[in-house]
Amino acid sequence: MTDTQTLDIAAVSAFLKDQLPGFDGAVEVDKFATGQSNPTFLLKTPVRNYVLRRKPPGVLLKSAHAVDREFRVQKALAGTDVPVAPVHLLCEDDAVIGSAFYVMDHVDGRNFSDPRMEGCDNATRTGVIDSMNKVLAALHDVDIAAVGLSDYGPEGNYYERQIARWTKQYRASETDAHAAMDALIDALPDAMPADDGQRTLVHGDYRIDNMIFSRDGVACLAVLDWELSTIGHPYADLASVIMQWQMPAGGEGRGMGGLDRAALGLPTDEAFIADYCARRGLTGIDRFGFYLGFCFFRMAAIIQGVLKRALDGNASNPARAKMLGQYVPVFAQHGLDALERD
Repeated sequence: MTDTQTLDIAAVSAFLKDQLPGFDGAVEVDKFATGQSNPTFLLKTPVRNYVLRRKPPGVLLKSAHAVDREFRVQKALAGTDVPVAPVHLLCEDDAVIGSAFYVMDHVDGRNFSDPRMEGCDNATRTGVIDSMNKVLAALHDVDIAAVGLSDYGPEGNYYERQIARWTKQYRASETDAHAAMDALIDALPDAMPADDGQRTLVHGDYRIDNMIFSRDGVACLAVLDWELSTIGHPYADLASVIMQWQMPAGGEGRGMGGLDRAALGLPTDEAFIADYCARRGLTGIDRFGFYLGFCFFRMAAIIQGVLKRALDGNASNPARAKMLGQYVPVFAQHGLDALERD
């Protein structure tokens, strides 16, 4: 079994002392419990704290765990209206700690594990969700040529290539047959709207638990986990938010299903979409059910990969990975339901 729970502190310290200006060599390491795909560690030094994010060791699916892309996109976004953690260095030499990694600043703020934001007042909930909306619109308005990301994703129909990619990834990590997933894979290509020509930077997994917010306010300080980012179609990110909200409320679903949103200061799906459209100067979005169905499909494929890594022994958090694996058919059925409503 490959160990993803520890880090070679001596190797990391020696490398960073040589490569990272201001690093004094003394380091204490804590592993973050989150980060199913790429194991993530807090590096604590007497002067400042850093975060190290690495590829898992072992045999991996092709094109997965692209820490080099995460590093590149966060470096490119520095100075834009999209808040990111400042990045310092990328190491692609597996000999240092066993796999590629990068180091960035630790952003001191608060992270919400689900959109209920328990313990917060209504004004905070409203403000945080609006900040999410504002950053999402800013992300999709980034001038990709100006920040040097024109080649960050291929030309052509984003959904066509994403459906092909994640179908391939799903089949490569498939452990059990799921009729709903098979049906969703068959249905998505036929439901795909015509390409409207929008080509923007997309995050790929945009949700509240991938963001850091001010400890005493509602401003977003950093968007995290850029592994799935590419040049693509913006509505996939928007639908990703709505997808999460349709999940059951609580620690497992981390959604808003069954909640009285108005009583909690949380917006309806329709209000969030309308605010996004207003910020981007859009009159509305047709065929939203397809974009939502696509996001459910992609998430089902992702968690199937997480489950496969757990069974193979190289998951970042094996117990949670196996729990998540139960949701593959659930997400697939939600995807079919979204397409039918469309």
